[in-house]
Amino acid sequence: MQIRTHHIKWGALLLSSGGTIVGLYFLLAYIVLPLTWRHYEHQHALEGLAMVTRTASGIPGDPINVGLVGSRDDVLCAMTAAGWYPADPITLRSSVEIAGSVLLDRPYHAAPVSHLYYNGKRQDLAFEKPAGTSADRRHHVRFWRALEHGEEGRVVWLGAVTFDRGVGFSHDDARVTHHIGPDIDAERDSLSADLKAARMVQTIYEVAGIGPTVAGHNGEGDPYYTDGDIKISVLVADCHRQTENVTVLDNPPLVTMKNLAWDTLARNLLSEAMSNAKK
Repeated sequence: MQIRTHHIKWGALLLSSGGTIVGLYFLLAYIVLPLTWRHYEHQHALEGLAMVTRTASGIPGDPINVGLVGSRDDVLCAMTAAGWYPADPITLRSSVEIAGSVLLDRPYHAAPVSHLYYNGKRQDLAFEKPAGTSADRRHHVRFWRALEHGEEGRVVWLGAVTFDRGVGFSHDDARVTHHIGPDIDAERDSLSADLKAARMVQTIYEVAGIGPTVAGHNGEGDPYYTDGDIKISVLVADCHRQTENVTVLDNPPLVTMKNLAWDTLARNLLSEAMSNAKK
């Protein structure tokens, strides 16, 4: 297992951030991670599956970082209750409407999302949550039907949730596109919190995803960092809101240790990014 790094750019970052980050980097890379790379005790059938999406050109896209357990109707009900809107399909009309939303700064809560592919298949479902007046800033997630019968005997959906921080040009082919924010773990945790607050969740647990990634890049060339885990929410059935406390299953001890080290590293990365943005 290896942490993905952009050696020139992020090598300088690690050095400039001092001994704390360097020490954490080596702790993660050479001590903790080899022991915690794979943990599927809560959803064994996910082991061996790819944990990154692809663009239509086959370029690695957004990593898988969320999951839901439940039928398609359960997913639609839960996401709607949590304040997320099903995305419109990409048509000429929706394309014109999203362009108008961005240019004229007007709402379009069901704006379409571009296609990404997981195991060669386009997303089955997509949702978004507005973060401003227009569709240029929004939270959005794509889901793929990954397992017909998971540990709970229900369908397992894997998803990639990110934050669109604005519209710009693709770093790869100069197309107009959305650019994502780098802290994709924050988006994963926020979606989980929305579902929990809407009382649409019975159980929450984590399994391994792509693994800790300091300097990943998606299909548009946007940087991201992540602890590499997937947060899975087991949804209530038939839209019956949860009346009891949500059960949160524990990670293995070494994974918990890795997450504590990663939290410190992530805070330093965020601080460094904010400092650079002010320069």
